[in-house]
Amino acid sequence: MKSNYLAIKLFVLALFISTTSFSQTYSPYFGNVVNNVSASNILNDLTSFENFGVKEVGTQALTHAENWITARYTDLGYTNIELQTFTYSAGTSNNIIITKTGTTYPNTYVIIDAHYDTKNGPGTNDNGSGTVLIMELARLLANVPTEYSIKFIHFSGEEDGLIGSNYYVNNTVIPQNLDIKLVLNIDQVGGVNGMTNNSIVCERDQSNSPRSNNAASNIATNQLAACIELYSSLNTEISYAYGSDYVPFEDNGEVITGLYESNETPYSHGPNDVLANMDPTYLFEVTKGTLGAAMFFAEVDFNALQVESYSIDASINMFPNPVQQTLHINVDLKNNEVGTFKLIDILGKEVLNKTLETSSTQVDMSTVNKGVYLAVFEVGTKRTTKKLIVN
Repeated sequence: MKSNYLAIKLFVLALFISTTSFSQTYSPYFGNVVNNVSASNILNDLTSFENFGVKEVGTQALTHAENWITARYTDLGYTNIELQTFTYSAGTSNNIIITKTGTTYPNTYVIIDAHYDTKNGPGTNDNGSGTVLIMELARLLANVPTEYSIKFIHFSGEEDGLIGSNYYVNNTVIPQNLDIKLVLNIDQVGGVNGMTNNSIVCERDQSNSPRSNNAASNIATNQLAACIELYSSLNTEISYAYGSDYVPFEDNGEVITGLYESNETPYSHGPNDVLANMDPTYLFEVTKGTLGAAMFFAEVDFNALQVESYSIDASINMFPNPVQQTLHINVDLKNNEVGTFKLIDILGKEVLNKTLETSSTQVDMSTVNKGVYLAVFEVGTKRTTKKLIVN
């Protein structure tokens, strides 16, 4: 929905803050999750979004996009999916609200949002880019335990004046006194084809009404910028928030931050806002940085990642570690016991399962992707785990 952004940027150049003074450090676990961001997923989803056509409120195209988004979360295994209906002069539409429950603070939320309605065109950048970015985050965070709950929200009616986000704040946030840790808004982050897209704008609250949330927003925005630079190849700029779905939250006193492309597309709100005029590689990098930031803000629960371990009477030895081709496993099985060896990736998914019927077993690892895994050994009712590196 934003406009005249380049002129505004010139005015606030003096306000840019270096993010190097903030002390976040690179997390290998975060980095491993980020490395699973899929460029092909992003490209395919942008194509699908564009093919729905002009997604204005009241159109069948927007309904098709809504159904597509909702089905994606169902396919990812999310069950807490809400369609929040609202009606105004343009017609009836839905905010799509998906909740991932936190392990420690289930009633405190990190909101990651983007609007999925468009204006006068397919809106592949404004805001298909934000839409597919959030869906890719949701895919990779589905099995990552976080201490804080996450709400992935796809707002509608943004292009008509932040209708959906205003409705959500007035009909959910305020009456439920929703405890919000942070709102991270994603709007138009697809870059411009043919330009050097190597920087992303991180937006902070600088409004005067209220001012009480400005300091916390400044901290969060600089933390966001630090994460972007840790987990992507992008540089960052700091500017101020305006004209997008974080504004109703900002006005309600919530802590907000956001992302917006540094090179602003000239095609927004028109028929040429299409994939051909974007830079999908740029969006790929924005997605990586945003994923790192999401894990930082929602605080990955590393305790929940620990697999409960029990001592196994039989000694277990596996080598080499790191392994490239063949893993050798020695297990002193007793009383005709049969053991199992499972390999679990950083997303908690089982990638390999092998029955151990003899004391010495060789496992072909040539088809396993490089990375850090949990090797889970089970004998009878007992289990133990070891870290295994595949390179």
